[in-house]
Amino acid sequence: MTRLANAFGKPHPALICFVTAGDGDTASVLDALVEGGADVIELGMPFTDPMADGPAIQLANLRALGKGTKTADVFKLATDFRARHPEVPLVLMGYANPMIRRGADWFADQCQKAGVDGVICVDTPPEEDAELGPALRGAGVATIRLATPTTDAARLPQVLETATGFLYYVSVAGITGLQQAATDSIEQAVARLKAGTDLPVAVGFGVRTPEQAGAIARVADGVVVGSALVELVGKHGADAPAHVRELTAALAHAVHIAKETA
Repeated sequence: MTRLANAFGKPHPALICFVTAGDGDTASVLDALVEGGADVIELGMPFTDPMADGPAIQLANLRALGKGTKTADVFKLATDFRARHPEVPLVLMGYANPMIRRGADWFADQCQKAGVDGVICVDTPPEEDAELGPALRGAGVATIRLATPTTDAARLPQVLETATGFLYYVSVAGITGLQQAATDSIEQAVARLKAGTDLPVAVGFGVRTPEQAGAIARVADGVVVGSALVELVGKHGADAPAHVRELTAALAHAVHIAKETA
């Protein structure tokens, strides 16, 4: 089994944690996420023109880019993470420009060498899968697709056709880190998605607290938390890992016991 399959094959939902590469002491923050109990790590590739990221992650992008973070630095962080944590799935999340600038084959090769398990390319829709998807899947890297509240029944099969690893349900039609959808609507959406795929369905956007994460984990296979963790990195600087570890542990506990207490 792959690392992603193992993460979603546990007897509890998966906690998926996002931080931005190059923001703060990223290596120590990644270690804190693992120590706190994250099941999957999303490493954001900083980009100047994000479409889906809210204020917290936009600021993290600017901090990282202001330090001169390049694509090569992202892969160095990934490579070093894989050496320290050989069993924890690592997913890169970002935008198409840095992923395809040197060619899809180059990017896929770098992912494979760095031990990256999957890629979420926010602005490459499944209709443009040929730009990046075949190269990634050929290298054994999952192409994780996004579904949203506006993904209707007519388009869903196209979204699922090239999805691998897991399906990421964006629970609000908006940007990261702000409003959260009602649990009832998330439950209905997850049921609709799972009727069309055997892939695990993870839910994100707007999830900030253990209580919110636990409520979603009762109906989903995974919960994604990003902005709340990124804010800790921005607020606490060198002291961020301890705060990240503490919040991750609370989130992991809520997610991991959610179905036992449903």
